[in-house]
Amino acid sequence: MRALFIGGMVDNSELDLDGAQPPRHYPENTGGGRPRYRLHHTGRREGAVAYAVYAAPELADDEVERVAEERGYARRFQAEPHSEA
Repeated sequence: MRALFIGGMVDNSELDLDGAQPPRHYPENTGGGRPRYRLHHTGRREGAVAYAVYAAPELADDEVERVAEERGYARRFQAEPHSEA
């Protein structure tokens, strides 16, 4: 699956993730007690996670949804978005 980032230091960055389910936070264990990114939603295709959208903690949900739609993640991965809240 592909991890996609909105906001923060790595805005509009991507990376590959292993496993069937994305972690709730990225990176998973920062040691600082505050995650840099939170899982906002996933895009599923044929029952599998095709992509995971991570957002900076200070971004509002509606802003994350707007940016994800503007960047066309669902269309790009031919997947349906699913909320992870």
